[in-house]
Amino acid sequence: NAKQAASFYCNKLGFEPLAYQGLETGNRDVVSHAVKQGKIIFVFSSALNPGNKEMGDHLVKHGDGVKDVAFAVEDCDLLVQKAREGGAVIIKEPHTLEDKNGKVRLAVLQTVREVIKLKSKLNFVPFLIRMTSSVDVVLYQRNLLFHRFWSVDDKQLKTEFSALRSIVVANYEETVKMPINEPAMGKRKSQIQEYVEYYGGPGVQHIAMNTSDIITAIRNLKERGMEFMSVPDTYYEQLREKLEHSKVKITEDLNVLQTLNILVDYDDNGYLLQIFTKPVQDRPTVFLEVIQRHNHQGFGAGNFKSLFEAIEADQHARGNLTILTPNGVSKNM
Repeated sequence: NAKQAASFYCNKLGFEPLAYQGLETGNRDVVSHAVKQGKIIFVFSSALNPGNKEMGDHLVKHGDGVKDVAFAVEDCDLLVQKAREGGAVIIKEPHTLEDKNGKVRLAVLQTVREVIKLKSKLNFVPFLIRMTSSVDVVLYQRNLLFHRFWSVDDKQLKTEFSALRSIVVANYEETVKMPINEPAMGKRKSQIQEYVEYYGGPGVQHIAMNTSDIITAIRNLKERGMEFMSVPDTYYEQLREKLEHSKVKITEDLNVLQTLNILVDYDDNGYLLQIFTKPVQDRPTVFLEVIQRHNHQGFGAGNFKSLFEAIEADQHARGNLTILTPNGVSKNM
């Protein structure tokens, strides 16, 4: 329900209505509500008529989720040509949409399961989206001219129960970064595997939204009723001990960060602050991240263990922290 989803993001996350299309604007099949906060824009769409097979089949299989991701590019036609040479499936050829406010040239490419939109001549905002499936790595490198930016394996990212492998790909300017994750074998079903099973395959697992003041943002979001993952106090006890031996000095009050459950990751050059919401729909699939960077371009690798443990606590509450056998079958304890 696009209208109610847009209302949720406005009421809970502080977005504001930006644009609308539907019956009143001459759109007879699909209604869309766009909401905006700063440079972040989400568009929610619903079918208007019974029997809309494309949207209906997608919702039955995946539930609410990310249908497509739009990249702003300088030359839509050139990038589509390069993607075609790399073997990409072109869903919609480059075409131009125009009204009294301006025009945009766009095309639609297929990823493993969903689609990517390429839009030229638009203002561009760096963003981060975590996806699943290692097959996507080849697609982004071969078809969209991305390169490998960073990677870790299941020996580095693991808890007592689960693990993952992650490869981050980035565009040439490194303004767009896509961490692509896949589950690794562990004692129990990982949160990545849970996502894949409930979503019905690979997809966008979570979206990171950048802020310049995470403390104020999270205070406001919690006052609005947003639910976030929580971490134990031992995380902050260990963090304080580690920071005593670090060159990096955290400007923010650690007591405040602890109260708000905001995580900290750092290296010799700087640090980042991040926090994760609980799933924003009934299926335990898509969730959101709020992140603030202080000269640190990493992805919170130092927090993966704490994040996994927090998600595993929620998995246990859902009855999904089950034993995973080598053939992928889950067994309840």
